[in-house]
Amino acid sequence: MTVPDHFHFGLPDVQTLEQFNIWDCYFTPSFSHPGTDGFSGLETDIDRSLSAIQKGRIQKACYFAHVGIGTTTDPDLEHLLSRQPEVVLKPLQAWPDLLIGMIQLNIQQPQKSLDAINRWIADGPMRGVYFPGGGPAAVCCMDPRAEALINRVHQLGGVIMQHTWNKTGGKQSPGESTPRELAVLAARFPEQQFICAHAGGEWEQGIRAVRHQSNVLVETSGFDATAGFIEMGVRELGAERIIFGSHLPGRSLGTELAKVVTAQISSEQKKRILGSNFRRLLKVHQH
Repeated sequence: MTVPDHFHFGLPDVQTLEQFNIWDCYFTPSFSHPGTDGFSGLETDIDRSLSAIQKGRIQKACYFAHVGIGTTTDPDLEHLLSRQPEVVLKPLQAWPDLLIGMIQLNIQQPQKSLDAINRWIADGPMRGVYFPGGGPAAVCCMDPRAEALINRVHQLGGVIMQHTWNKTGGKQSPGESTPRELAVLAARFPEQQFICAHAGGEWEQGIRAVRHQSNVLVETSGFDATAGFIEMGVRELGAERIIFGSHLPGRSLGTELAKVVTAQISSEQKKRILGSNFRRLLKVHQH
């Protein structure tokens, strides 16, 4: 196996990375619990991720904030977040040049989730929503209570990220969602763009499941790098329907970047996957 010249010790060289203008759509510092004060856990995880972020030349990273609607298992934290909503803004204030925020929703609490969309997307700085696949807020994306939430996010021009995972033997929890279920849901909202987190984990099935649903993009993180993933995605979906995620700090940035940077695709296709597709979803002007 020949190692590409631009690849060294797990990360491409700086010049190669900078040309890609990387925006990370799946940054997960203290994803399940940001600390009892709503911030210290995030602060610790972000601090320890900064070296990798800088070495990887990641320009922006999107994380998924808890906003006090039952997405953590800590009732005291949930109470704090709902009582002192300004806590939610602390990470964005601490790292204004790096972070983009999306909020975690809870389909089991549709009115509170709708209120949160209005508070944090319509009136606030968040750019979209994340539907989790585990934890107390995990509900299958096919749940009819999601419809009003999706409609409101669409009205506001927000991004929707849905956690997906295929498991051998079927679901371990009824709250999990698969790429096939997301494709069915997305067909009901053809004007809304959806991101299929982790391409379903088992990416060959995931890519095939969403292939004919053009408003579903697949995200690249969360599973071990294997040959052919990006190439199949480009062949079956087109480069414009693949979006890069690092899954830092839980995954290796070298591994996640290598999926894209060493793929046998064009430099322009890599640029789309590593940044411009996400900027397009966020309606960010691209130079």
